[in-house]
Amino acid sequence: MYRAAIWTVASFLGVLLLALVFTIGYVSSDDDGGATVQDTPRDRDTEPSGSDIDFDTLNEILDILKDDYFGRDFLSDDQLYEAAINGMLDSLADTGTFYIDPRTYEFSLDSSGTYEGIGATVSEQDEEIRITSFFPDSGAEAAGVLAGDVVLAVDGESTAGWPLDKAVRRIRGPEGTTVTITVRHVDGTEEELTVTRTRVRVASITTSPPGGVLRDALGNDVSDFAYLRIFRFTAPTPDEVEAVVREAEESGKRGLIIDLRGNPGGLLDETVATADLFLDGGTILIEIDRDGNERVFNARPGGAALTIPIVLLMDEFSASGSEVLAAALRDNDRGIIIGETSFGKGTVNSPRDLQDGGAIYVTVGQWLTPNGVLIDGVGISPDIEVTPGPFDPLYDPLEDVQVHRAIEHLRSLTVGEETPVPVTVAP
Repeated sequence: MYRAAIWTVASFLGVLLLALVFTIGYVSSDDDGGATVQDTPRDRDTEPSGSDIDFDTLNEILDILKDDYFGRDFLSDDQLYEAAINGMLDSLADTGTFYIDPRTYEFSLDSSGTYEGIGATVSEQDEEIRITSFFPDSGAEAAGVLAGDVVLAVDGESTAGWPLDKAVRRIRGPEGTTVTITVRHVDGTEEELTVTRTRVRVASITTSPPGGVLRDALGNDVSDFAYLRIFRFTAPTPDEVEAVVREAEESGKRGLIIDLRGNPGGLLDETVATADLFLDGGTILIEIDRDGNERVFNARPGGAALTIPIVLLMDEFSASGSEVLAAALRDNDRGIIIGETSFGKGTVNSPRDLQDGGAIYVTVGQWLTPNGVLIDGVGISPDIEVTPGPFDPLYDPLEDVQVHRAIEHLRSLTVGEETPVPVTVAP
């Protein structure tokens, strides 16, 4: 039995959560996340073949560069070594298969949800490194880093042309050290910020909505619906979510908003266990390995919140584990999705430790929604599309139209009709 981790390498600066590799990966465990698992083999017509390539040629090239290259004094064995590895993996055109150098791997996020870094999440958009969010009480927040900032330089060096993993390696680091980043805010202004790295405990969930208070489109406080934002799926997440939903049902809440915007994933077992809280049976997830074998994760009877109406909020940065949860609830008729089309990360990846102290994550399969849909590279389309979301320059947390639309939908389930609200905001 394996324990699956939706390894969001580089969603955290300094933790490895790279937005380009929101993936589901496996590490050994005897825990199946509480769901029942059914394995179904399929026929495979072809088998992988071996290779006759002599990789000693790489060492030969390295020797030639050291002896004859004009800029040999500036060559770095480590950089050439990693470039060779990354060049080989990049040729696969698969963002789910990637190498992690020993230093980065050492500082990766542990399953309890802590790491050393500046306390922000990042993505790569239009060949730029963009801050997608930051954590409360983090070095990033204290220094004035804002969601939507584009990182232009790190310690004076331009990030132009940098892959996301390089930016992560340069920005993250040990607790107590500093890094200077130059950012371009969403209003176009640029600012140089010196950020002190800290040990960050990454919150798994919050019940505090955007703006601090749940309000409808007219500005009225809303107390009959519960709000739950899941930042990512870590070891404590199922218990934390269960406590919130049980309290919501016991206090008579008439609906639940689950906010998955900006959620890059996390641990698969914990994602499955979270979905299981809302289901009384049915399929949560289907995985297909490289041999075509199916592995079906089914919900167990008797979830903690089986009747409360649910709206899920998603955006373009909702990936992997958040997509698993959203698809599981929608395909089992337990909720609808409002917002924007999700990221589309549907590969299954396995981490393998390497003798240099680093690791390689390798794609070993794909996952499908309960209805058998492959979302990798496509994403999950919302039932009701509403913009702008939190990472849009037009977004105002005090006027969150996606939250407003969720409230209106939940109200419609009681009164029988919906009150229209704007789905876009004019510039």
